[in-house]
Amino acid sequence: MKRVLIVDDSAFMRMSLRTMLEKNGFQVIDEAENGSVAVIKYKELKPDIVTMDITMPEMDGIQALKEIRKFDSNCKVIIISAMGQESYVREAVMSGAKGFVVKPFKEDYIIQTLSKL
Repeated sequence: MKRVLIVDDSAFMRMSLRTMLEKNGFQVIDEAENGSVAVIKYKELKPDIVTMDITMPEMDGIQALKEIRKFDSNCKVIIISAMGQESYVREAVMSGAKGFVVKPFKEDYIIQTLSKL
């Protein structure tokens, strides 16, 4: 069972993702409301997969991804964001993201994307 850390500043989005993932056999081990908390929790919990929003207070998702990669260059981070512009997608992938999902998304697409990791 893949262990997942959900990172999003929206409590509703974290709850929605948790419900979808747990229903489909993933284990959500924790949640973080911003990039700073995500980096701390990643180091502590060492999840198999991280779902990461881009636009968050304190530290955005791209910066958090870069910090996590400094700690673990093999991390598996999927960006899930409403910011679907090509420049954001390119920056996320160049920073080490394993995929990019644009909000709003379909449940089966999220499950399919995470299952490939």
